[in-house]
This record gives sequence, C-alpha cells and structure tokens, in this order.
Amino acid sequence: MKENLLHFIWKLKLFSSNKLITTSGKNVQIISVGTHNYNSGPDFLNAKIIINEQLWVGNVEIHILSSDWYAHSHEKDTNYDAVILHVVWGHDIDVFRNTNESIETLVLKDFMDERVLVNYKELFNSDKKWINCENEIKFVDNFTKNNWLERLYFERLEEKSELINTIFKSTNSNWEATLFILLAKNFGLKVNGESFLQFATSFDFSIVRKIGDNPFQMEALFLGRAGLLCNDKESVFYSKLKQEYEYLSHKFKLDRVNNTSMQFFRLRPANFPTIRLSQLAMLFSKQQNLFSKIIETTVLEDFYTLFSHKTTEFWETHYTFETSSKKSAKKLTKSFIHLVLINTIVPLKFAYLKTIGKLEFNELLNFICEIEPEKNSIISNFEILKFKGNNAFETQALLQLKNNYCNKKLCLQCTIGKEILKR
Repeated sequence: MKENLLHFIWKLKLFSSNKLITTSGKNVQIISVGTHNYNSGPDFLNAKIIINEQLWVGNVEIHILSSDWYAHSHEKDTNYDAVILHVVWGHDIDVFRNTNESIETLVLKDFMDERVLVNYKELFNSDKKWINCENEIKFVDNFTKNNWLERLYFERLEEKSELINTIFKSTNSNWEATLFILLAKNFGLKVNGESFLQFATSFDFSIVRKIGDNPFQMEALFLGRAGLLCNDKESVFYSKLKQEYEYLSHKFKLDRVNNTSMQFFRLRPANFPTIRLSQLAMLFSKQQNLFSKIIETTVLEDFYTLFSHKTTEFWETHYTFETSSKKSAKKLTKSFIHLVLINTIVPLKFAYLKTIGKLEFNELLNFICEIEPEKNSIISNFEILKFKGNNAFETQALLQLKNNYCNKKLCLQCTIGKEILKR
C-alpha cells in the first residue's frame, strides 16, 4: 500500500461511506473530504465531517499506519493542531495532539472495495508495458479521453509559456526579440535547438532591425554568430561572408565567437544549420515587424504565405560551403512550417494574449486542430493502442500525456488512470 493511493481513495471516496466507524466506535459521515494539499501541512484542508452527530470543520491527515503520526513528528507541529480526522490503512497506535486530546482515527481498509485494489495492482504491474494502462485504455470512453486531451494540451501550453516569459523578461519585454529567439531555437530542431538558442541570444536583437533591409549582412551576421565563419575555406562566398561578418562585428562591438557547436552529423541535409540559418536570415530580412503579423494572422494558409521563404542563391547548389549539390530551391516546407506553428507560434500567441487579457481558448484550439498530426514513435505507439491523434492538438496532448504522466507513472493524477481504478 502506498500513501498516494490512500489520498486517491479518500479524494474520490472509493470506499463504502454509509457506515463508517472510527477506532473508538464513533459514527462518521463525510460532508466534504476537503481540498487536496500538495504543499507542506495536512493532506486535505477544510474538510467537513460529522462525528457522532457533531459537525467538525478542519483538516484530514492520511498515513499508512497510525504510528506514522509520531514518526513524522506531527505532534510537535502546530500545522496539525486543526486535524479533525486521522485516516489510515492500518491502526497500530492511538494518536494524540500536543494537548493530550485524542484524534479520531478511521481505518480505510475496513471499508474498501477489493476491486479498487485489484485494478490498482493490474494497472501498476507494468514491467513489460509501454504504458501502465495499455491493456485497459481501450475501455475508457471517448468523452473522458477527449476532455483529458484538452486539459493536457493547455497544460502543455502553460509549461511552454514559462520559457517564453523567461525569454521575454531577458529581452526587456520585447515581443519581437522574444519571437526571434524562439524561432531560432525551433529552426535548430531537437539536435541543434540549444545551439541555435545560444546563437540567438549572443547579440542584441536591435542589430537585426538595423540591417533588416540587407539580406547578405543578415546571413553573414547569423552564420558568424553561430560560429560557422571561424575558419578559412576555399570558397569565394565563404570569404565574402566572413569579411562582412568581421565588419559587422567591429561596427556593433560584438564579442568573439569560438568554433561552432552546431551538429551536422546524422541530420538530413535540409536540416543542416547552414540551410536553416540562411532561411531564418531571409525570413527576418523580408518580414519586418514579424511578431505583429503573426498576432494578426489567424488563417493557416496565410501562415504558409508568411513563411514562404527560401535560402539565398548560393545554398540552392550547396548544403555546406565545401561541397556543391544538385540545384534546388530550399524553401521552408509545409511540414516544417507546421512544426514552427506547433512549437513556437501557437505557444507564443497563448502567452502574449494571456498577458494582455485577450486569450480565446476556442480560437487557439480551432486553429491547432487544422494542423496535421505529428509523426513520431510516441504517436505511433498510441495508434497501436487505438488511441489515435487526428490533428496537432491531439498529438501534442498525447506527447504531454506520455512524457508527463505515463513515463512518471502518475496514473493517480491522470484522468484515464482514475477512470480505470474506479471501474
């Protein structure tokens, strides 16, 4: 038996509550189990309980054994003076307040339905399972799952808002600069995301504004700050970029950048940092006041137009400075734009609109539902379990479910896990 299971049982009243009796023989009627307290102090606050026809309002403390009260030194802590009921799984000792007044104790196992414990053991018997509930999840109704997915998605947006707000503060409350940093991180994808983040924060965004009408200078700045212009190469274009970056570095008094930490290994050529940085440079050269445009744009097709930028001409025949390739216009693909929308644009809109008090949940939800579902191993495994993500909203929610609940085995905090245990 684990204490968090007892919290769960008490919170949802998964026991026979008709004829509850304390260890001293007093009748108990639960009006309210109280509010679950996740901070220090008693486990449930402001409960309302009738004991022998007298109404008590106060706190409830839950333990595996009664003696845990003393093992945790609660008798010395004034935070526990207002405990009106001690709920335990096993009773091995009477408990008293520091005033020597006894605290009524309720032994839950005497009133438990065995099926709850059977469901719990089956759920957590997961040595070889991908997720604990993979055998039971198909029996959970769609209404429950869909409502949980919506909560998970907005929980994910709230978590992403924390990074956005941190970056926003670091830019002296500049939303355009915040957008630039977030987009840079997104353009680096998983492999180079942190390196792109470091690049984007290595100089002041005001420089981007000052050279915004000069694509060549923008590309030189980006490649230079990313550490991709540190060496000598037998390339005329490389030499011109390096010379231009040295000029910009002197003009704007930029500190020196060491050799790049950018990764090329095991990346598709289209995702090479050289290509992504050139595309990012062209985006910020062609789109002035990009943040304002993003906030005003609400139609998916308009975002395709807004992000319809390609690299400079050199990269049409190259992926690196050294080796030429077959000519192709390296535009931002629709699938890449989807990643940008999912990971940067929608979370940024959420954080911004929430800040100014104009957040419309349904509007954001309708927009993310228009974007195609993501494809990765987690989504594929959910599909095998007949839990398919039909759009980006659902796949984002499933990623939140797997990473924040399933992997951490927080089934008792998951709506799906609760439904399975309550069956």
